[in-house]
Amino acid sequence: MSDSSPLPPVRLHPEAELARDALSTPLLSRAARIARWAGPDTRVDAGGSLVDEQLPAAAEALELTGDDAAADAAEAWRIALDTGLVEIVDEEEGTVAPGADLALLTGGSPHDVLAVWLGALETVLADASVPDLDGLVEAVDRGGDIDLSALGWDPEGEAEFLDGVLGNLYLMSVSEDGPGDAAVPLPALAASVIVPGDMTEPSNDVLEQVSDAMMRLDDQFRMLEPVGLVRYRPVDEALMADADEEPAAPVDDTDVTRYGMVRLTPLGRYGLRARLVEAGFEAPAVGDLADKGADALLDGTSAFGPAAAQAETEQWLARREPLVAARELLAAARGSDAGAPLRRLRCQQALSLVGGTAEPALREVLDDAELGGLARVWLTEHGAADVPPPSEAMVFWLTVDTVAAQLAAEGNSEELRALVQGLAQQHGGFFEAAWRVDHPATADVLEAMGRLHPDKRIAKEARKAAFKARSQHGG
Repeated sequence: MSDSSPLPPVRLHPEAELARDALSTPLLSRAARIARWAGPDTRVDAGGSLVDEQLPAAAEALELTGDDAAADAAEAWRIALDTGLVEIVDEEEGTVAPGADLALLTGGSPHDVLAVWLGALETVLADASVPDLDGLVEAVDRGGDIDLSALGWDPEGEAEFLDGVLGNLYLMSVSEDGPGDAAVPLPALAASVIVPGDMTEPSNDVLEQVSDAMMRLDDQFRMLEPVGLVRYRPVDEALMADADEEPAAPVDDTDVTRYGMVRLTPLGRYGLRARLVEAGFEAPAVGDLADKGADALLDGTSAFGPAAAQAETEQWLARREPLVAARELLAAARGSDAGAPLRRLRCQQALSLVGGTAEPALREVLDDAELGGLARVWLTEHGAADVPPPSEAMVFWLTVDTVAAQLAAEGNSEELRALVQGLAQQHGGFFEAAWRVDHPATADVLEAMGRLHPDKRIAKEARKAAFKARSQHGG
């Protein structure tokens, strides 16, 4: 995942709702409870961990039972320490006191609560990158140091692998053509980071790597669920009955659910987006542009999918009086730069969400060379009276502008291919007239039509017209 281009915008739940979710996660709620349980008699060792003698009382305070009670209490304590819910006041004595951040969980803002939760998330992610340490004793050399190569553990590589998996899960969740809130099969997620994009048929070696990655991810997602990052359906243990064999690949869609299913929670989307932004990625959220000008809205939504662009625009319009908003949008849509056609398309889409009270703003630009065409379209669609017919030059200019915008928004899509075929079919002399259009994108549009039209004769006409257009404009 490259950090040079923006990710699709994510729709985040309100911070107050996310903060409530964070406080109710098993991990943070336990950390808060154990921080409140701690008192003057609580003792920690040199590393800050609760001394063994206090683990039973800590587990009892958390109402934990069973074989893992002490380990779970120890984990809750470490989370409390890492997030500032408790602090060590005397290292020699091993005494502790409530941390400054503990009060934030009850008296702080939702943003404060989420900052504490993000700290807990970082701790769990670091833990999830650590392998099973059953072989740790054998891996300690005579000098008492841990030999990571004997463990087969590359800390940086493990962290990068998990970051890559979570990055892909985020991208799948926020993409308009992705699964959205639906769960992603673990084999598909593992394959997304293992199988090369140009590999049509994975080799046996690659399939083994995917299977191994699934097992690592199964352990990691079990750890990440209590912090509220994901909802996870683990791999069916019956598939791992033979400890010496990796599970075989699933054979059908009904079978795939047994191999693990994972989805990001709303809190998880918030957390991963925060980490991506921290790492330097451009990870927009719907609503970021609501308090900015129309120029920022039209430029900012240029890379959004249709649903995200509409959601962003609706939030922007909700803060403004319709007529004022329409005038601001129209003013921002002007221009002859490369991004102008797509700005005008986004303007047209935004104006379609504005009611009839915007009519005066549209009438004001009827004689504008760049906006007159879209103004006539809007007025006609809204049933306005006395809409002057466009000149032929305006019709052709608007056509070139529209195709240029579609090219910028979608590339060589099937919808654009159909539009190109329709234009050439409806107007017999289209290319003879189109090359004369005084629009900066005329030659590029005609070249694209030559690429996209399936009829070789018509495609040749389009390329000839593009050559004439470039000659006319000296390009």
